[in-house]
Amino acid sequence: MKSLVRSIGAAELADLGRAKALLESPGLAIQLSNYVGAPMEYLLAKKLPGGASALVNRAARRAVEAGYRAAAGTLRQDVVGARASNRLHKLAVAGTGAIGGFFGLAGLLVELPITTATMLRSIADIARSEGESPAHDGTRLACIEVLALGGTRSDDDAAEAGYFASRAALAQQVTAASRYVASSLGNGAAPTVVRAINAIASRFSVPVTQKALAQAAPVIGAVSGAALNLVFISHFQRMAQGHFIVRRLERAHGPALVRSLYDKA
Repeated sequence: MKSLVRSIGAAELADLGRAKALLESPGLAIQLSNYVGAPMEYLLAKKLPGGASALVNRAARRAVEAGYRAAAGTLRQDVVGARASNRLHKLAVAGTGAIGGFFGLAGLLVELPITTATMLRSIADIARSEGESPAHDGTRLACIEVLALGGTRSDDDAAEAGYFASRAALAQQVTAASRYVASSLGNGAAPTVVRAINAIASRFSVPVTQKALAQAAPVIGAVSGAALNLVFISHFQRMAQGHFIVRRLERAHGPALVRSLYDKA
């Protein structure tokens, strides 16, 4: 193990430790529960009324798809490594959350694509600060992968095991989606990005549903809608920071070494 450690600098080891602290921090459901003042299990047991759950799922997919197309295009490509503007993006989603919270579920369906695009822009900004180009397809896919780190389904035990297990589970979903698309569309299989969006949207719909339930709690109004969005984006900014630190170290030292050191951090 000592020979492995010598191949990576002390500062990079410290970065990896910080990344792990960010990526293994309490999940979004717990954070929302702390804000709302009720366990998320209780809110989830109540469920969304009628066909609202299907509406939220469709809205989550459209939000991921639109955000993928729009977010990176608004960033300058010639300032890779510049510090990310986390506070500016937080202010933006606080504004959209205030509007969405005021109008309840109907407001959420309108607000969600704007909030998601803003979050993805913030995630792309963080990626750029870690040396990646937001214009690169691999970076853009890595940005929407962050949205899959926000929640887990009840049938997804692997995602409970941590960051690398979540990445592996997501890769399996993309592969399964690829087979499904190929069998459904014959020779005209969809590109990788479509498969990734489908897989990621299925995961992103979990925290979106949690957010919708939290906004439906008795204390929620315009002010708390803004606060919920701050919880939302703060979580994904932390996930993005950790995710892109790991990717930077993987580019420099290889995935196997980084995974080994991550497990021991």
